[in-house]
Amino acid sequence: MPNKEQTVVFDQKRASSYDKQVAKLAPMREALNFVVQMVLSELSVDARVLCIGVGTGLELIDLAQAFPQWRFTVVEPAAPMLDICRERAEACGITSRCTFHEGYLDSLPESDAFDAATAVLVSQFIMQSDERREFFRQIAARLRPRGYLVSADLASDMSTSTYKSLFEVWARTMTYSEMPAEEVEKRLASLGQKVAVLPPKDIESIIASSGFDTPVLFFQTLLIHAWYSKLAS
Repeated sequence: MPNKEQTVVFDQKRASSYDKQVAKLAPMREALNFVVQMVLSELSVDARVLCIGVGTGLELIDLAQAFPQWRFTVVEPAAPMLDICRERAEACGITSRCTFHEGYLDSLPESDAFDAATAVLVSQFIMQSDERREFFRQIAARLRPRGYLVSADLASDMSTSTYKSLFEVWARTMTYSEMPAEEVEKRLASLGQKVAVLPPKDIESIIASSGFDTPVLFFQTLLIHAWYSKLAS
């Protein structure tokens, strides 16, 4: 799991405004969440799912409502974000199916193996490839045989004209979200500096070398890429 220096940790102010900032980007989030549900829909009706870096819980709520008997272990290092997630879970009546862990994956207590794990826009904050590989190895160690990994991150070859074109559209998308101009500028400047934007094939290689089958790219919208893979047999 990313450490405190590697991860964007949200304070109370940023956590409180996060959902408002990303509200206009909901079509992208909803499309990704829908396809994630389709990928994981073959799991048993009582599946156990590990949600890493869950933020304010939008992903969690969608999965819990789609699969009303699944149980979830939620990992989030930012206390203000996790507080919002808990409040949202309570409002939706799913708290009894959730275990909340404030911290990182490496501090999560041992438990029975999970049927699946999700890490949406998480591993991109690990700048070193070997540490990113170790993050996925930690996930693999917590999955049952042939358990699913769903991972989504920003990805592109930053040296190409394709990236430059996508970057321009990404910048317009951030502006469209009505984030403050200062925040937009900060997020764009972080790409390649605090956010590891790697070519998709490099990320696939990192995942595959961490104990998983070759990842399947199942979703892309602008710079966001999402893969699923199963624990290697």
